[in-house]
Amino acid sequence: MVVLLTGGSRGIGASAVRALYRDGASVAFTYASNAESASLLARELGDRASPLRCDLAEYDLLPGVVDACIERFGRIDVLINNGAVFEDNPFFDNDYDAWRRGWERTFSINLFGGVHLTYLVLQRMRAQGSGKIINVASRSAHRGELTVADYGASKAALVNFTKSIARSCGRYGIKAIAIAPGFIETDMAAPDLSTRRAELEAEVPLGYIGSADDVGDIIAFFASSKGDYASGATIDLNGGSYVR
Repeated sequence: MVVLLTGGSRGIGASAVRALYRDGASVAFTYASNAESASLLARELGDRASPLRCDLAEYDLLPGVVDACIERFGRIDVLINNGAVFEDNPFFDNDYDAWRRGWERTFSINLFGGVHLTYLVLQRMRAQGSGKIINVASRSAHRGELTVADYGASKAALVNFTKSIARSCGRYGIKAIAIAPGFIETDMAAPDLSTRRAELEAEVPLGYIGSADDVGDIIAFFASSKGDYASGATIDLNGGSYVR
């Protein structure tokens, strides 16, 4: 199995790369700026891991990412859209220019980068008669957010995009699944966890914040054929903190 994963140099992405590699996959993974972490991860794993530099907001680079993965490993069986940004952008105490820039940046990376990359990969998957798209969404897609409405909205769109892929592309042997984590111990969540950990833990009936490996292992499971019939579903992974 050949996997192309975005945002793989740290956090959930790096845990997913490790889990996929452990399960025998060849993994090409992108990073935006953290070349050192990406190189260290590739050296830690071995020759079936290949880091690719790509800022998801630079759409013109995306065809080259697809080509590089196929040149290295021959095909793409699974695309995992994981790369994202999470930055405060409140309704108040923020000027309009900053608000607009926040929404544009969040959607360009969290949604449109993955949308464009998915389009490119789907052409290859249709030709080979099989494939799977895994979109890493969020609990935020369903519950609404107080200071990161742009993040929640981008993830909600990603969930709907997943459903559209499943319904439109299943006839070509292509599956699509979304994974929706709650707060997870990652660098992205670290600022919030450092200031209000007790509050966030109190939201979770299990009493603790999940690890990146909790999510990485689930991603690896659904990347395998064992998760095929869940096509179109969104898998909640939040310790019971938000139940739909």
